[in-house]
Amino acid sequence: MNPNQPTPGARLRTELAAGPVVLPGVFHPLIARLAERAGFRGMYLSGAALSATLALPDVGLVTLTEFTSAARAITAACDLPLICDADTGFGEALNVERTIREFERAGSAGLHLEDQILPKRCGHLSGKGLVEADAMVGKIRAAAAARTDPDFIIIARTDARGVYGYDDAVRRANMYREAGADAIFPEALETPEEFARFAKDCPGLLLANLTEFGKSPPLDAPTLGDMGYRMIIFPVTSLRVALKAVEDLFTGLAKTGHARDFLPRMMTRADLYELLGYTGYEQRDRAYFGNAANNR
Repeated sequence: MNPNQPTPGARLRTELAAGPVVLPGVFHPLIARLAERAGFRGMYLSGAALSATLALPDVGLVTLTEFTSAARAITAACDLPLICDADTGFGEALNVERTIREFERAGSAGLHLEDQILPKRCGHLSGKGLVEADAMVGKIRAAAAARTDPDFIIIARTDARGVYGYDDAVRRANMYREAGADAIFPEALETPEEFARFAKDCPGLLLANLTEFGKSPPLDAPTLGDMGYRMIIFPVTSLRVALKAVEDLFTGLAKTGHARDFLPRMMTRADLYELLGYTGYEQRDRAYFGNAANNR
């Protein structure tokens, strides 16, 4: 990273200062480039989506190395600042120190840690268990102490709403903010009124999760922005749409033996090559070999 350029965390903080930022889920480097092409100002790597790409459920099976490898590939392909899901931090407070450093090295703008115990669950499923609030406070303190970039954004997620109720979610969130979290992520709030109330009960930088088919209502980014939420994630939306599209394709292909009916729904060869920067590779290759390139 150029030391004269703002860090990813600094760039995202600038965007947040300007207003709410929608962070679409990107599970692959090319999906990240599509997010950039669409004009988004940031992006998000979901643990649920990353697990799914490995054909695994979101129960804490993906390792720190797998997470940071995915983050590194995405940030290498796209300049948008990336917020990453870091599950429970991959261990206790001392493990969180390394987690922070590895995500910083991977080029992410920040991450969130959650207060579940292993095996963790999707935030919108039942059967979750939580660590004691003091244990999570220790992780947040470790995260704040470990970052080398003061602009790296540390987000504390609490799943207390679905386990102990709304009041405990607020209590934990305020403890986590006091411990050094830059932002709070209240998972699985259940009504628009709860979202609005939480923003008042836990003032400061907030993240809202607009995952589909869960316990939270299908609000929109402008509404949440008006409530006070500055980061709004759509964590698995792109993966769900992509999987459904491929399922429809395979069903038709298996039935008809051709894919002609799907041509209007495909990205063209030219558009894919543009997304890949294919022309630039060819030009550089010819420049490196000079006249010899014509004989290759």
